[in-house]
Amino acid sequence: MSDRVSSILVAAPAARVRYPIFFQLVTIVTLIISLVLSVLIALWVISQTRSVKEEIEGNATTLATAMADAWANELTDENWNQIRYQIHSAMERNHDFVYFMVSDSRRGERIVAAGPDDVIGSYVPDVVPVEVTTSALGAESEPVMRETFLLRDVLVNGETRARAGTPVVEAAAALTFDGHRVGVLRVGVSLRRVARARRVILRDALSAGSLCLVLGIVVAWLVARQFTAPVRELEQSVSRMANGDLAHRSRATSGSEIGALGLAVNRMAAALDTTFVRLRATLTSFERFVPRKFLHVVAPEGIENIQVGARADRTITILFSDIRGYTSLSETSTPEQMFHLLNEYLPEMGAVIDANGGFIDKYIGDAIMALFDDDETDGALRAALAMRERLARLNERRVARGEKAFDIGIGLHRGAVIMGTVGFSSKIESTVIGDAVNCASRVEGLTKQYGVHVLATGAVIEALADRSAFALRVVDEAAKIRGKDEPVRLYTADPA
Repeated sequence: MSDRVSSILVAAPAARVRYPIFFQLVTIVTLIISLVLSVLIALWVISQTRSVKEEIEGNATTLATAMADAWANELTDENWNQIRYQIHSAMERNHDFVYFMVSDSRRGERIVAAGPDDVIGSYVPDVVPVEVTTSALGAESEPVMRETFLLRDVLVNGETRARAGTPVVEAAAALTFDGHRVGVLRVGVSLRRVARARRVILRDALSAGSLCLVLGIVVAWLVARQFTAPVRELEQSVSRMANGDLAHRSRATSGSEIGALGLAVNRMAAALDTTFVRLRATLTSFERFVPRKFLHVVAPEGIENIQVGARADRTITILFSDIRGYTSLSETSTPEQMFHLLNEYLPEMGAVIDANGGFIDKYIGDAIMALFDDDETDGALRAALAMRERLARLNERRVARGEKAFDIGIGLHRGAVIMGTVGFSSKIESTVIGDAVNCASRVEGLTKQYGVHVLATGAVIEALADRSAFALRVVDEAAKIRGKDEPVRLYTADPA
């Protein structure tokens, strides 16, 4: 179907699909896979981290119990240096040990051996919170396990073993001799290994999960493409038909429901094509009577919705042209000759007006009334000059045929008008109403008085985007135009 018919009949252009089914399917499958993988990875990381943490806690408890048994005799004999030596050796061998503290119950739980050394002699060390110390000193037959954090940096042999805030797990075991508790051993083990293990586990889990996700997306992509291919084909076909290509037929005709829909769409297109073949000629003829640009203004929703009284306010440039001496020319010519003259003259002028962005609103006998949108004011003046050039060539042809040459006057004015429809249900006519129309007609009539072929008001000249493109000169600074109280400045434009 032609673009002209399509622009009138199609209410709106085919909407662009913002969320295609293909991508919706891929997105949904990807989200499901991502959710499942996220849950599995989270559970895996939590499980593995808990295992590492439980292993550290178990080792700390075992270590505290074993050392408490080994150091009970040393504490009873007040062999503190031996205990301190073994503490330092243990901390040198394993940097996960943050602190060791041995309290002597016989001396009010005073710390008599420790690493770091700066807590020796204290009762409540400032390494961990007080409640942790209270809990540890309550250890009896069973070890006490607490997860806590460091209150300050811990230095071992002048080097920072752990920073303040570092999470640690503390195992406290009672030192007993002959069934009596003689002290408490406290071992603080850093949980940094848990964090390291968590990072490694998370890295491995993310690597495996990413691979599974990629594979899942690929599979989802392939399945979605196979599923949506006929839908996409049908959508493209319907879009082409909606844009006027009713000769197109959809290839989505498989045995599925989508194929049945494709066949139904093809039948619909065939029926519409038959109907529009007849309508096409009607609409083409209609546009010869009502300009397309006028229809876009008064019937933006389509000519089928046009009503009496439809209107739009516009600021436009109006061009009036008239054949000079048309009456005397008619008296010396036959009706057939005048009919031939008009049908030779009007197409020449109409082509110039169309080429410069305007459109002819109506013919009034030999007169032409053309309209130019507010942003086409330069085009209106260019059209007036081009009309003079076309007329000169037309007259050359007429003289060569032995016919009389003739002249025209052109007037231009710019102003606010109402573009709309008048009449009643059986007879509707498009029209332009406003003082600017009358002013343009009267300016054209003044071309004879001033002895020029083109006259334009100051309103037209002031609206030009590029005045330097025209050879303008003032004809009258304050011309009195019938029907207007204020004088109007008049310009003419000489040929370039």
